[in-house]
Amino acid sequence: MPDVGPGAMEIRVHGEIESRVFYVAKFEETVYVLHSFVKKTQGTRKGDLDLGKKRYRAMLELRRAK
Repeated sequence: MPDVGPGAMEIRVHGEIESRVFYVAKFEETVYVLHSFVKKTQGTRKGDLDLGKKRYRAMLELRRAK
C-alpha cells in the first residue's frame, strides 16, 4: 500500500465479509498493524487510507523516539 507509506502492505480477507488490514513488517523486531476494517465498496475509502497514513507517521515518530 504505497498510498499509506513505504513498506506498508495489505492483507485481503475474502468471504461473506470483505476485510482489509494495513501493516508494516519491514523491521526485524516487530510487525505494526496500522488499520483493519471491513470493505463495503469496490474502492478503499479515503478515510481508511487517511487513518492508515496517520498511524504510519505515528509509528515512524515512535521509532525515532526510541
